[in-house]
Amino acid sequence: MEVLDFTGLAERSRGHDVDPYAPKRLAFHELITVRSGTLRCSVDFTEHELTEGAWMWVRPGQIYQLCSPLHAAEGAVVLFEPGFLSRATVDIARVDQPARQLPLIPAGADHDKVRLVLDLLESEFRDLADLSLESHIEVVRHLLAVLVLRLAHVQGVQAGDDASGNEAFRRFQQAVERDFSRTHRVADYARGLGYSVRTLTRATRTATGRGAKSFIDDRVLLEAKRQLVHTDAAAGAIGERLGFPDAVVFTKFFRQRAGETPTAFRNRARGAPT
Repeated sequence: MEVLDFTGLAERSRGHDVDPYAPKRLAFHELITVRSGTLRCSVDFTEHELTEGAWMWVRPGQIYQLCSPLHAAEGAVVLFEPGFLSRATVDIARVDQPARQLPLIPAGADHDKVRLVLDLLESEFRDLADLSLESHIEVVRHLLAVLVLRLAHVQGVQAGDDASGNEAFRRFQQAVERDFSRTHRVADYARGLGYSVRTLTRATRTATGRGAKSFIDDRVLLEAKRQLVHTDAAAGAIGERLGFPDAVVFTKFFRQRAGETPTAFRNRARGAPT
């Protein structure tokens, strides 16, 4: 894991010969918060504006892009690999589960506690003077766990915990995340989970406002967009990976839901001429 300020993040990118403003598909978690100024960023093709006190939690596999200069704001970035936290923390905070991608804005006591934990984490990460390396690693691991658990609490409060008590939707969401490239049929998920199609549709609509089939299609479309931006694979090859029988069917699916062809989306997202 690493803890950086915005200047350090820019320097880290340059040190790895990476454009900090280019879209990237992360292999790690990135927690970013603004202390002053404003920072705009895009997560999975939706742009967000972070103001003072706001956080964004970008998870592995998401397409992430900074859309405004890092020097125009001050803040902190915490990077950590998926296996760094304990299993208990991962389960309680739902670290490895998809989440609604919105800025997290701690308020009142939550704001003060999150800020205090971040200050301690930054201090301990940079100070190796009085601890062994093993102790230092455990200290920052535990402080990161507190930060993640606090932010997960804020996330639940902002979402109203709509899905937290919806066991059918939670199981369906996990199954879709695992199998969306294998099947796009609600009936297949219902059969595998032991629910009726109607139950899954009702549970998904309660949690997300959309039906089960739309939920599956949204996940397939998101992965198609991610691969179109992050890889140079042909659209037909991407469609095949996602379970479509041929390029024509995939292109029709993509056009109906995105309003443009896969090639047009790739060119636009990469800033290439259409």
